[in-house]
This record gives sequence, structure tokens and C-alpha cells, in this order.
Amino acid sequence: MTDPTQPIGEFLERFIHAFGISARVAREETADGPRFNIEGDEAEILARHRGEPIKALQHVVDNAYGRSMADDRRVFVDALGYRKGKDLELRQMARLLAEKVKQSGVDQQLGPLNPYERRLVHMAVAEVPGVTTESVGDAFSKTVLISLRR
Repeated sequence: MTDPTQPIGEFLERFIHAFGISARVAREETADGPRFNIEGDEAEILARHRGEPIKALQHVVDNAYGRSMADDRRVFVDALGYRKGKDLELRQMARLLAEKVKQSGVDQQLGPLNPYERRLVHMAVAEVPGVTTESVGDAFSKTVLISLRR
């Protein structure tokens, strides 16, 4: 059986080579799907400007290869673990705000967030009993409202 993510790894290798970035692509299996982490001294160029280059590369991979993944798994593209760290921070912040809502009864907002970031927040807050989340806004980037469950 062939690995459906092999073309993604090959694309990322070609991408970093075409841009003259001295780096390598490492693949890690996670519960949500495979994570391709671009590693090496020059990979930090992809994590600059609040990770915008890596977000753009993620968008390209999603559009080109997103439908090739089975069972609703997602492919993650990262550089030097930048997104992995940011994801962890966002989950921790969401749980912290959920606990604050639970103790104070005052709603909290987190955002603006893209769809992937909102999903992380919704999932993290779901682990805290007694609170709920709602995405608010009508644009690509929305705010997540955390409030007491009624």
C-alpha cells in the first residue's frame, strides 16, 4: 500500500529546494494526521512574521492535497515546531480562559482566529465542564466567545 502523504513530502522537499532553503522535511504521525516539520538552520525563514510564510504554505498544501487524505485527517505543515508550539499556547490560553469564565461567570473572547485555530479552541474548551464556545463574526477570521453553559 502506498503512502498517500508521500507526494506532500516530495512537494515540500521541492519547495524548500526551489527557494534555496537549506533544510529537510521530517514526518511525524499525530492523532489528527501527519505533521511535516521543516527542520534546519535556514527553516526559521518560514517562521518569521508571526509564521505567515508557513501559514501560506499550509494553505497551498491544503488546496493541492487536502482532498487526498482519508477519514477527515488533516495534513499539518510546520517549520522548526513553530506551529506546534503556537497550537499548544492557544490550547492552554483557551483552557485558562474557560476556567476564568467558570469561576467569574464573565464571558471571555479569544481572537480573531482562523478556522484551524478556532477548532483548537473549541476542542480545548470542551475539556472544561460547565462552559461552552461559539464562533462570532462573519469573516474568515472570527472570535471565539467562551461562556457558561446555560
